[in-house]
Amino acid sequence: MAAQQIAAKGVLPKHAQLHAILVDMCTNVLSPGDALPSERQLCLDHGVSRVTVREAIGQLVTDGLAVRVHGRGTFVAERAHRSELRLASFHEDMRRLGLAPGTVVLSIDQDTPPAASVTALRMSGKQQAWHVRRLRLADGTPICVEDAWYSATLLPELDSVDFTASVYDTLATRFGYHVDHAEQTVSAALASPETAALLGIRKGAPVMAFDRIAYSGERPVEHAYSWFRADRYQLHMSLNEQ
Repeated sequence: MAAQQIAAKGVLPKHAQLHAILVDMCTNVLSPGDALPSERQLCLDHGVSRVTVREAIGQLVTDGLAVRVHGRGTFVAERAHRSELRLASFHEDMRRLGLAPGTVVLSIDQDTPPAASVTALRMSGKQQAWHVRRLRLADGTPICVEDAWYSATLLPELDSVDFTASVYDTLATRFGYHVDHAEQTVSAALASPETAALLGIRKGAPVMAFDRIAYSGERPVEHAYSWFRADRYQLHMSLNEQ
């Protein structure tokens, strides 16, 4: 592909012109994991300074389209997985995306739930709850850390179930609680040191934070917090005029 020269007096500044060229390169020419041309090569190909190249690449990294590897160069980032905004277990969501779901169970304990979970699950302040923490994988890559609470009174012996499988399937088949709707809030957050280590990202990197209360009929059965890698996961929704 012939190199495109940057207009010296274009409508856009040089770094913005180069950034547009690199976006096209990452999305239409190269594949995830491919190396971008070196800074020196980009300077020669497009007739710009190294400062301009670094500014354009920096924006590319911020956009999540490229990653820098110290001592090796800049590479096209993995594509983000786009999920429809709908009620589904993690397993269902990943399979719909054509990915193999996986789970690492980090801990299962019975403990006093935090106030938010007591309210969400309509428990009394003296009741105990199951606290389940899991690392969720997509094609073997860490994508989500999940921290969930379940009423121990409502779901006795929950610690004996297989938490590497779909919890929603287990709630339906073993306990008779089919999850049919949920309330969920999504917000932007920064990865804590522990979450960053589990997801393989830097501390303070952006994550998508989910706060979900799942219901079986009118009964709340799960209160879960989830932190998804913002560079690997996207939400898609269709909007209609009311």
